[in-house]
Amino acid sequence: MPKPESFPIEKIFVPTKQRKAIKPETVAEIAESILDIGQQAPISVWRDGDRLVLVEGLHRLEACKALGEATILGVLVTAELAHHKPQLAERPEVEAERIKMARLKQLRLEKEAAEASTSALKGVRQTESPRSRPALGVRDNPKASPTRTAKSPAKSLSAWITQQKGSGGRY
Repeated sequence: MPKPESFPIEKIFVPTKQRKAIKPETVAEIAESILDIGQQAPISVWRDGDRLVLVEGLHRLEACKALGEATILGVLVTAELAHHKPQLAERPEVEAERIKMARLKQLRLEKEAAEASTSALKGVRQTESPRSRPALGVRDNPKASPTRTAKSPAKSLSAWITQQKGSGGRY
């Protein structure tokens, strides 16, 4: 594999067909990554006369442009290799870069969710009033009479008969 070198961004031509595939959210994610850890994977270009034609790395190129960079790390490939672009996408380092970017995105989303959760919890604690103890009911009141009320059901047949006799009912 050719050694990566620095290329002036202004001399790199992006074919119209590739330009249509730009995803702004991907450019933003890569720009964040480049700010944090630098450009990890070079782009691929091939020489066409005086200009360089982009083969692979559209989002990396656009991220560097957005960051105001004048140069970008890339490798110069032959015209034959450039026309076999699908094979370039199958290279292990390209797949590794894609996986790394997906992992960085996941970590960023998890961090944002944790921060949002923490701030929401702080907001709830600040607006929450102190809780008062509910009034004691018959069951909670230790001074309440343990005897049965007239409406409570009897637990045995003999207790039911006694209850019916006391209320004047028939059994």
